[in-house]
Amino acid sequence: MLKTLRRDIQLFFENDPAARSTWEVLLCYPGLHILWFHRLAHWLWLHHFYLLGRLTSHIGRGMTGIEIHPGAQIGPGLVIDHGMAVVIGETAEIGANVMLYHNVTLGSVDLVKGKRHPTLEDHVVVGAGATLLGPIRIGAHSRIGANAVVVKDVPPHSVVVGVPGRTRPRHGLQPAEADPVSVPPHVHGELVLPASTLEMLHTMNRQITALEKELAVLRDEQWDEALEMQYGYEGAYI
Repeated sequence: MLKTLRRDIQLFFENDPAARSTWEVLLCYPGLHILWFHRLAHWLWLHHFYLLGRLTSHIGRGMTGIEIHPGAQIGPGLVIDHGMAVVIGETAEIGANVMLYHNVTLGSVDLVKGKRHPTLEDHVVVGAGATLLGPIRIGAHSRIGANAVVVKDVPPHSVVVGVPGRTRPRHGLQPAEADPVSVPPHVHGELVLPASTLEMLHTMNRQITALEKELAVLRDEQWDEALEMQYGYEGAYI
């Protein structure tokens, strides 16, 4: 248990340059505190102490501002940075070495029982304010941009941005070609998120320019035909 606690603390040192001391991390990091609450709540849930599990989760929510249902399955190495308003639903599954920023929601769109929350595979980073809905799967080593809304499966080694989320391969590579160690698991500042809306506007601009050129050519042809019909040869009026 002590080894696990030391590893939890070390994760925050590795992923937060603002961390200065062990005591600071122990006392002032809600992302660390909620992990400990969740482990207890999850143990109670698995042993059918459902009320105690929910109560433990509720106390953790009140102290940290992070709500994790005791039924959620969380792998090792989870880091929740800042953490305020993070919500993780009952059937959510989180793999190893995942990082969530504040205001992330792993939610549901159905009221039926069963699998209804997202699954995050290993080494996924979810940006601040992102919303992932439904029993979707986010592939390993993927990045979800801030405020993205994701409602479809995401292949491994992808970047998702926008509303609704639009998926692009990381680093311009196809998912099968991407190098999983080219960017550290919890670092995405070096990763250039694609400006999907800007790309769409550029594409529309190119299409409009091409259509205007074609329209200008058609107008010239029609004008020449009209002159030829009226005066017998092209350009007679001029």
